[in-house]
Amino acid sequence: MAGERAQAAATVRIDEPQVRATEFRFAPGAETGWHRHGHDYVVVPLLDGKLLLEEPGGNSRIAELRAHQPYARLAGVEHNVVNANEFEFAFLEIELLR
Repeated sequence: MAGERAQAAATVRIDEPQVRATEFRFAPGAETGWHRHGHDYVVVPLLDGKLLLEEPGGNSRIAELRAHQPYARLAGVEHNVVNANEFEFAFLEIELLR
């Protein structure tokens, strides 16, 4: 259940006026918590693995990620991201602030 999960650890690696890069590390079953992205962003998975994406309206889906294969999303995405693996998972999120 949401609210009962451990929280992902977020470490800001770059914080400049034009870009912010944050490393997210998730213990098995840990989550980001519900959030809406205020900027376009790129995610670079650091490992192969699966994430559970909980979406508005009660929808959810599994995303299979591959190490070092980035993907991009536009501002406005709202979701809760959960580690669906039995091992620690990590990715780098790069927000385009301008």
